[in-house]
Amino acid sequence: MVVHTPTVVFQQHSLGRKWKNLQVGKLYGGLFWKLLQNFIIFAQQARKTMNTYQERIAQLREMMLQKGWDAVVVSGSDPHSSEYPSARWQQVKWLTGFTGEAGDVVITHDHAGLWTDSRYFIQALEQLEGTGVQLHKAGVPDTESIPQWLADRASVIAVDGLCVSAGFVSLLKECCGDVHIENVPDLLEGLWEDRPEIPVSPITTLDVECFGGRQRMEKVEWLRKWMLLGGTDCVLLSSLDEIAWLLNVRGNDIEYNPLVISYLLVTQESVRWFVRKSHDCLDPDTADSFDELMGEGVSVEDYTDIYDALRTYGAESLRLFADPSTLNYHLDEVIRESFREDMLVYGTSPVILEKAVKTASEIENLRQTYIDDGVAMERFLYWLENEVASGRPVTEWEASEKLTSLRSEIPGYRGNSFENISAYGPSGALPHYVTPREGSAVIRPYGLYLVDSGGQYLSGTTDITRTVPMGPCSEIEKEDYTLVLKGMIDLSMAVFPKGTTGHQVDALARMPLWKAHRNFGHGTGHGVGYYLCVHEGPQSIRWQYNPQPLLSGMVTSDEPAIYREGMYGIRHENILLCREDGVSQFGEWLSFETLTCCHIDTCAVIPELLGPEALAWLNDYNRKVYETLAPLLPPEVARWLKTKTTD
Repeated sequence: MVVHTPTVVFQQHSLGRKWKNLQVGKLYGGLFWKLLQNFIIFAQQARKTMNTYQERIAQLREMMLQKGWDAVVVSGSDPHSSEYPSARWQQVKWLTGFTGEAGDVVITHDHAGLWTDSRYFIQALEQLEGTGVQLHKAGVPDTESIPQWLADRASVIAVDGLCVSAGFVSLLKECCGDVHIENVPDLLEGLWEDRPEIPVSPITTLDVECFGGRQRMEKVEWLRKWMLLGGTDCVLLSSLDEIAWLLNVRGNDIEYNPLVISYLLVTQESVRWFVRKSHDCLDPDTADSFDELMGEGVSVEDYTDIYDALRTYGAESLRLFADPSTLNYHLDEVIRESFREDMLVYGTSPVILEKAVKTASEIENLRQTYIDDGVAMERFLYWLENEVASGRPVTEWEASEKLTSLRSEIPGYRGNSFENISAYGPSGALPHYVTPREGSAVIRPYGLYLVDSGGQYLSGTTDITRTVPMGPCSEIEKEDYTLVLKGMIDLSMAVFPKGTTGHQVDALARMPLWKAHRNFGHGTGHGVGYYLCVHEGPQSIRWQYNPQPLLSGMVTSDEPAIYREGMYGIRHENILLCREDGVSQFGEWLSFETLTCCHIDTCAVIPELLGPEALAWLNDYNRKVYETLAPLLPPEVARWLKTKTTD
């Protein structure tokens, strides 16, 4: 929940409007004083919450004085560099109240700072109000990175070695020169009294015959061949989605991500999975999954035994490969103590690219999954339009819950792929708005409502954003709506030579906005996993340089946007499959196939601003959506969709 200052609360609370009326002589008697009393209580609670974060930072500074630390870095990640850590490792949230998925904190004796990117600038300013924590806008020109900022400001820097990567510490040492890095695993443990335990959830293995992909031992043999070619004896995987992909296992240790907290060591003779599970106290399905794995030669071992295993391999003089971008610093220290320097190879894990290129069976399943997901979306949009038009007050939270309930009816549904973003009007101006259970805005029959959501299914992962005109819209709303939509369509229609990167095509989605001197701060597209993380690499479509070419079989989002603080946000998102598009004397060519199957509302489109080519694409797309989904929808929804998709 967003914590506002008393001033902001007063302005947004219904009391603020009544106070204005009071000033012009319109008294509300007993009702007014009751509201005033409620406001005072609310403000006191907000102030108490803010003081909680100040107290926690003060306690950390006391620890710093006792230990002789000049600075502490608190990471927003976990021991596996996960984008969405489990509750145990949401240390930034506990310390500062900031709930965004991307954020790291630096505490010194006279400064507290949060580094996060443009998706969370507005949210961070609201949530950090009154905590004493200053926002550092990462990615903005002239904003120093954490290593750069700490240079010349600290001689002793403490880090939770479990939750910062080896790569980050290398940058820290490079920027700060002769600085001492103190590795303190679970640094906040003594302060965080009710800290959650490391999660343990049931494990399941995927049926490749039914749900696509490759058999696990086929993947293991591919990795072993890669090891031979690279001259390494052992590969350590610490990224959870890489392990899940390689072993064809899924769990629920992290909300919205079907992952299992674990490590994996692969040699030419063994596959050793270090996981927080005990075979003696497992539910039947997990026990069966472990039996299946062990039947194929996978050794299931305790999570903490990874340290002894690495020490043993070091003593045996094996040559080890690890990826420093996902390897935590604490484990890296164990490795460096156990292996000779010439027996260590650091680089980018080959698994990242291999899992990003979907197989033919996965692609076919994804096409059907997006059709199924589209049915849920159309049923939701039909319900939303009718409920709001009826005059019944529908809140952002109720709408979010309704969408989740419709998705849950789809066979193979295993939960949402991220927390629904259900945002009306000004809420939509926060790119990663967290819809509050209590007190969320009522969706009105005018203006814009933005819903960004997705599902986890045995047959794939979905992600879709629709900005919905709920009724009359202003001219600037229509203009922004059309320009963002044109950018999404222009990228969808792209044809490009093999070897092109996402960095090179990013401008296609931004050009309509740029021509109007408008822009958005986040990336245009991210990779999407296959019943895995909704965000995955190595490809991306963004203005920052990324050397990874787009390859046939990659699945990537296309989501340009615009945000007007205090007014509204607009984002249109479809998911694109990169595919081959022929060969000519000038080389091999690629293009995109749109997987998302859900209509785009045209009532806010300005046709002349969209242009004839994009308008033709939009009409063709909507017509295809209707033809595909109408036979699968209830008759009344199909009739409604017909009106929505008619030119």
